[in-house]
Amino acid sequence: MLVKTNAIVLSKLKYRDHDVIVKCYTKNRGVVSYLLKGILKSKRSNSKIAYYQPLSQLEIEENFKANHSLHFITDVKLSVPYQSMHTNILKSSIVMFLSEVLATTLKEEERNLVLYEFLETTLQWLDHETDFANFHLLFLLELTKHLGFYPDTSQSSFPYFNLSTGTFELKPQNHYTITGENLKFLKALLGIKFDELSTVKMTSAQRQTLLNTLLFYFELHLTDFRKPKSLQVLNQVFN
Repeated sequence: MLVKTNAIVLSKLKYRDHDVIVKCYTKNRGVVSYLLKGILKSKRSNSKIAYYQPLSQLEIEENFKANHSLHFITDVKLSVPYQSMHTNILKSSIVMFLSEVLATTLKEEERNLVLYEFLETTLQWLDHETDFANFHLLFLLELTKHLGFYPDTSQSSFPYFNLSTGTFELKPQNHYTITGENLKFLKALLGIKFDELSTVKMTSAQRQTLLNTLLFYFELHLTDFRKPKSLQVLNQVFN
């Protein structure tokens, strides 16, 4: 069955000599993996591997077969041509990092328009912005809404935050509790809009500390989550 859908590229993996397996988050069906047969040797314009850069937004025509693990793309074009995402070294390091996070955390093979629109709009925001140093922090925090463990803000005035329970506390209950400056920046990001990110001022060291905290938060709530390999590159670029 040939169907058109929008898709965001999460990862790609070389398969055999000339094939590639691409994992996408699609608007119609959530996570779908596609086998791109012969793409590494094909010269056809609609088969260029350049379309499948991390987090590219595509419009594809797919040959989807129920109960198959791999599907096929019969036609592809960019739905949103990025202006700077893959050419700005700072943005491309964020893209590499977030695509790795998303490829690990997004599992559902079902339609989720709210999540798709979150990815679509935030990535377009990043592409057009010039002040984006905190983008990945807010993105990760907002992503937890869709993954089911966004912090409970009902007691956000309390001076401690328990990473294992996702709640604010009057007194620390275990060694997963954070407070002080790290907590201050976490609170500053809670409920904030992306257009307000420039109001949160952090040094690179403070940003790295909060990022490590958020990644640990993911590890505590997602059993198979591991820190992305691209984290080191991201930290070096933003240092």
